[in-house]
Amino acid sequence: MEIRTVCNWDEELWQDVSPLYFEAFGDKSAKPVKIIKNMFAQGIAELHVGYNKSVAVVMALTGKLVSDGVMIIDYLAVSEKEQGQGLGKHFVEYLGQKAIADGYQKIIIETESEETLENKRRIQFWQSCGFILTKYVHRYIWVPETYHAMYLPLGTNTNKVSGEDLFVSINTFHRLSFRGGGK
Repeated sequence: MEIRTVCNWDEELWQDVSPLYFEAFGDKSAKPVKIIKNMFAQGIAELHVGYNKSVAVVMALTGKLVSDGVMIIDYLAVSEKEQGQGLGKHFVEYLGQKAIADGYQKIIIETESEETLENKRRIQFWQSCGFILTKYVHRYIWVPETYHAMYLPLGTNTNKVSGEDLFVSINTFHRLSFRGGGK
């Protein structure tokens, strides 16, 4: 698999990956493109795309909180046709190696906490990638779903982290993502 990572908005790359992004996240949980462009303009995002024979089959949109030593996986998607073949896990390993190379101490994700089969499968996927589930359940004021934070410690820092602390970083990232995004 060939992987491309960019830290500046790349319209051509977005055209390759947007069908995969909207297939996975639709209108319900996808960020509007203008917000994603805003994230790039602020220097807090990277887009990672995995290709199989020149077709985008896996993608991740990650956030950078350098001052917190944190990479946030905002979105990760594998093409429905390619699921179950280990691409997601391989891609998370790639993101982990990149995070270490960039000096991050942990990777954070948030996952819906409602106990549905789909959510349990997502949590199991992240756990199979080494992520640790926190007990804290976070409630946003602007969406009805509740969320857990999960994290992957990198390097030698294996101290336990609370979900409340992780959501401080997640909320900082969301605030930055939407700041000035209405322009």
